[in-house]
Amino acid sequence: MSKRLSWFIILVLILGYFFLYGPIVSLIFFSFNASKLVTVWGGFSTKWYGELIGDDQVITAFLLSLRIALISSTIATILGTIAGYVLARFGLFRGRTVLSGMVTAPLVMPEVITGLSMLLLFVQMQQLFGWPTRGSLTITIAHITFTMSYIAVVMQSRFSTLDISLVEAAQDLGARPLKVFFVITLPIVAPAIVSGFLLGFTISIDDLVITSFTSGPGANTLPMVIFSKVRLGLNPEINALASLIIAVVATGVVASTIYMAQAEKRRQRDMQMAVQANE
Repeated sequence: MSKRLSWFIILVLILGYFFLYGPIVSLIFFSFNASKLVTVWGGFSTKWYGELIGDDQVITAFLLSLRIALISSTIATILGTIAGYVLARFGLFRGRTVLSGMVTAPLVMPEVITGLSMLLLFVQMQQLFGWPTRGSLTITIAHITFTMSYIAVVMQSRFSTLDISLVEAAQDLGARPLKVFFVITLPIVAPAIVSGFLLGFTISIDDLVITSFTSGPGANTLPMVIFSKVRLGLNPEINALASLIIAVVATGVVASTIYMAQAEKRRQRDMQMAVQANE
């Protein structure tokens, strides 16, 4: 019975991984297809990567998406860290329920509703004040708004699990609250801040729905360009673009995994040396 169960689990695991990664492997395989038909193999070729590099529309959209993602995730990380710290450390205060609701609302709100509401807001502001003009600025503001919620939730969870005795010990030794935050609290929660930044960056550079509502003429991000190209038919150039994105993401994941494993080994070695020194 246990052998049958184990074989069943292995089979389900194989089918699950094939379902998840089979299309990705197929996409990478056909990105080296010489034929214009993406599902018909016409021989090995890298010409689509060359055409991708020479596609000004894709390059411009990528640079715009990268710039928006960097700016929005940086500002959202700062605001999300502050919001998470307030919600985790300030206890009950007037307006806490409203603040908590405003932070979590974009997480449960459909993107269509969020994008439409921001579009109406920007149109109304432009009519009243003449600002902002729909384009990269409105996209950046929209991305800051909804990525900040994800980062705030991450930081609130991290601040809630932070050992408060470390902060109290530093304050007992005469450190002011601001110095305690920058010297004690901030270095401890730095990994969570980096994780929040990467989460916000990923969500921003990948967003299509909200970006489509808040963009303007000449402000086409990479997801919008990919979506417009796919609507006209499958293009091997898109396979090459997706393969490059997968390669960059995989390289980042492998590098971060190796770095975390080495950091854990150093931490374990330092702990062993400290124990041996105390003995």
